[in-house]
Amino acid sequence: MEKTFKIILNSKNKKNYLVTIAIGKKCFEDWGKYAKPLWLKYCKRHSLGLIVIIRDLISKNDPFWKKATWQKMLIGSHLSDSGLNINNICYLDTDILINPNSPNVFKNHENEKISLVSQVFNLPYDLDFIRRKISFNRNKFYSKRYKLDSSLFMSIKQIYRHHNLKPQKDFACAGFIMFNNGKFAQKMKKWFFKYKKNIKTLSGGGDEPIFNYEMFNTGQIKILEYKFQALWLYEIAYKFPFLYEYVNKKNDIIRKCIETSLEDNYFLHFAGSWHEGQMWKIKNIFKSQRLKSNNLFMKYLNKKLYGKPKGRVLPK
Repeated sequence: MEKTFKIILNSKNKKNYLVTIAIGKKCFEDWGKYAKPLWLKYCKRHSLGLIVIIRDLISKNDPFWKKATWQKMLIGSHLSDSGLNINNICYLDTDILINPNSPNVFKNHENEKISLVSQVFNLPYDLDFIRRKISFNRNKFYSKRYKLDSSLFMSIKQIYRHHNLKPQKDFACAGFIMFNNGKFAQKMKKWFFKYKKNIKTLSGGGDEPIFNYEMFNTGQIKILEYKFQALWLYEIAYKFPFLYEYVNKKNDIIRKCIETSLEDNYFLHFAGSWHEGQMWKIKNIFKSQRLKSNNLFMKYLNKKLYGKPKGRVLPK
């Protein structure tokens, strides 16, 4: 039987691992080329393990097989059944870039809870304003067929009710999930097998609305700060709306904007199927000099300042 996962980096104490799903040659190569270098720096900095799922964890002929993203619910039990003794898992989508200077995400974790990042609350931006910027610019620069009033503006209650689910208090982006394997692996596996392969969702059969319902319904949720899953969709609309003019282009301007966003955040997620969601596929994000500069600034943030007068200083 072919190996279903690769251990890219072992955790020294088998305690905490980042895990992603990259099934298919293109998905694996894109992750390896554009995201993996930053992930490795981050994992080495905090002595974390790194695992990538490379093949389906369930046969495509199985009546419960669903899109690859659903299989995040099987990761914990599968790795345990494979003989790996892992305490905590932080699942990340492959299209997430990491600022290697970021703090250890597992230090924010509580074993009794599932850690998530809300895409509705605790945001540094006004959500309605951001959604309108996204909608307007997609319509103007990407496609006139993009509706100015669409499911993008659905409330939390509307999303759950659309899927015949009891409304929950929040809605997270399912590209980031952190959990204790011993406590939640089997529970997540049961969630997976509650739904058959023909399930329909707003995301084209994706797991996000269903997984949100199951997770929040446990009542065992910890919401982490936005910086642990900053959404490029929000970042570009608020900070860099001029980038909408660069459709499917890879250039230095896009790279510098992404680096600027990473300097303000920890994990940056390029979720979505529209053009802005593909902008992460640029080589040499955070070249050594810029990474070094960011590291110095992170240290400066922790420096105590006294506001002592130094006299008037002007540029030469």
